[in-house]
Amino acid sequence: MTVQVLAIIPARGGSKGIPRKNLVRFRGEPLVAHSIRHALESRRVTRTIVSTEDDEIAAVARKAGAEVPFLRPEELAGDTVLDLPVFEHVLNRLDESEGYRPAIVVHLRPTAPHRVPAWIDRAVESLEACEAADSVRSVSPPSQHPYRMFRVADDGFLKPLMQAEHPAPYVLRRQELPELWYYNCVLDVTRSETILGQHSMTGNRIVPFRMDESEVLDIDGPRDLQIAHALFGERP
Repeated sequence: MTVQVLAIIPARGGSKGIPRKNLVRFRGEPLVAHSIRHALESRRVTRTIVSTEDDEIAAVARKAGAEVPFLRPEELAGDTVLDLPVFEHVLNRLDESEGYRPAIVVHLRPTAPHRVPAWIDRAVESLEACEAADSVRSVSPPSQHPYRMFRVADDGFLKPLMQAEHPAPYVLRRQELPELWYYNCVLDVTRSETILGQHSMTGNRIVPFRMDESEVLDIDGPRDLQIAHALFGERP
């Protein structure tokens, strides 16, 4: 029996950093179309749905090959809305209307247009291989190590951010710095029961999907888009 793996691509219409960001063109396609293509080309994804409240994005998504079986409620499309209620909405609607509940949910953000479909397959298989895991998240080495970061205390002096780990973490040589990883937002793979049962996008047992920093592209603001065109695409 085929394991049902649902790719959900959240793509709301509002965006402050880049207006209508999910429809901005990159490499000749709207950003949302790239994530749709990644899901459709994955060996393991069995269904691809875009969650949006926007009619234009819905039309673009359908043209690119994704399903948009219903629109997202406006109250789930604001700036402060987290991922969890959006994904709960999709899963609950599919369950209520079709009796469909996938075993695994893949979260693909349109803001990461550089993504290899095989990464999705490997991440899904990593979750399947670890029965104790709740989810998989893509991570990369940080460009700036937290051991060399400070905060400014109330007295105006710099205080090492990682002082609890080492009395003077900023003096360590590069070779002595511990291996750390940051969440790069390229892909998440989560069990459906983690989202609906634990009411969490990750759960507590997260398997890392390690990526080289050079492969990470996350478009949040205009500068990110300029960098994306310079490194991974062609300017329109």
